[in-house]
Amino acid sequence: MTSTSNAERADAGGDTPVADNLGAVLATGEPPTPPSAWSASVTFAWRAMLKIKHVPEQLFDVTAFPVIMTLMFTYLFGGALAGSPEEYLQYLLPGVLVMSVAMITMYTGVGLNADIQKGVFDRFRTLPIWRPSALVGAVIGDVCRYSLASVVIILLGLALGYRPGGGVLGVLAGVGLLLVFSFAFSWIWTLLGLLLRSERSVMGVSAMVLFPLSFLSNVFVDPRTMPSWLQGFVDVNPIAHLVAAVRGALSGEWDASATLWMFVSAGIILAIFGPLTMRMYNRK
Repeated sequence: MTSTSNAERADAGGDTPVADNLGAVLATGEPPTPPSAWSASVTFAWRAMLKIKHVPEQLFDVTAFPVIMTLMFTYLFGGALAGSPEEYLQYLLPGVLVMSVAMITMYTGVGLNADIQKGVFDRFRTLPIWRPSALVGAVIGDVCRYSLASVVIILLGLALGYRPGGGVLGVLAGVGLLLVFSFAFSWIWTLLGLLLRSERSVMGVSAMVLFPLSFLSNVFVDPRTMPSWLQGFVDVNPIAHLVAAVRGALSGEWDASATLWMFVSAGIILAIFGPLTMRMYNRK
């Protein structure tokens, strides 16, 4: 009896979809306009900031780590290298500022790799948005973290006795140079985040690159005190050019050559690793 009733209802058109019924439930009019590339990128940058809100422990690397680095190297090497920690701080702080932010950039690749392992980026790539916006937004969000780390280090330096000769404009210029380079530098770790299979692998390879670049530079000592073969490496080290540029801006004595080479290095890194990352992301 039930089968007969269902058949009768189907014949009567009660369960049969017809054009009028479909038109009543489907949206009419023009489809919504897809977001622009900039809008989509800003949305993903905001997502990166919301992740920090829900997991505030992520701020450890941009707050506690720079503080530890500044205090440790100031009071560990200050007396031996400059006669007093206060004197050494004037030379050290710009270098520690660069080194701390450069170290933090590796977490761009780590976070990307974590999203890939969870399948989040597979969902993003099905959305009707500019495809690279997920990557660009993640890097923009991390630039905010770099800014926070810079503020923490500079405030700590001022509390310890550091006095930038370039004043407020010099500090803003130095931080601006650092952020420009860090944005370009982050694309190296973004590519590693796509290539490597785990977060631990990304951190390991990033550390192998960052530690030689940071310690074999002008962060802690004047390169003129180094052996000639090591000075040759420092001369082509992009971190060393960045440190010299930031140090000059903070002191009010601009190093035009270092600043130029810093922009050239950032441009080369972005020109190489940006397209490689996008190509890998589209093919992954």
